Amino acid sequence: QVHLVESGGGLVQPGGSLRLTCTASPRTFKNNAMGWFRQAPGKEREFVAAFSWYGFGIVYADSVKGRWTISRDNAANTVDLQMNSLAPEDTAIYYCVAGRGEHITSSAQAKLTGAYDYWGQGTQVTVSS
Repeated sequence: QVHLVESGGGLVQPGGSLRLTCTASPRTFKNNAMGWFRQAPGKEREFVAAFSWYGFGIVYADSVKGRWTISRDNAANTVDLQMNSLAPEDTAIYYCVAGRGEHITSSAQAKLTGAYDYWGQGTQVTVSS
């Protein structure tokens, strides 16, 4: 069983930065794709970014490309999301996700909520002045 725990959410002013961290267990769960989705109030859950050592590499949603960076540390079994130039429309609950790498081999697959087997509880990010 894989458990995902997010941290790093909070309140930030427009233009500011936050760094989200997702820690996965057990530590040996390495052959996976990991990433982030978000859900704003009244909206559907949407893809943000994902990373896989196999297949697609790194993929971002167009809305965050150039502003945010996803990175992972397989030794620590963590995946981070560095969010810069935050805007009010980035306000949402952010979810860490993980799925079997051999099942997620393209960027198109990586953007699908149904591609991931494991979801964290979510962390709130609020961008407001």
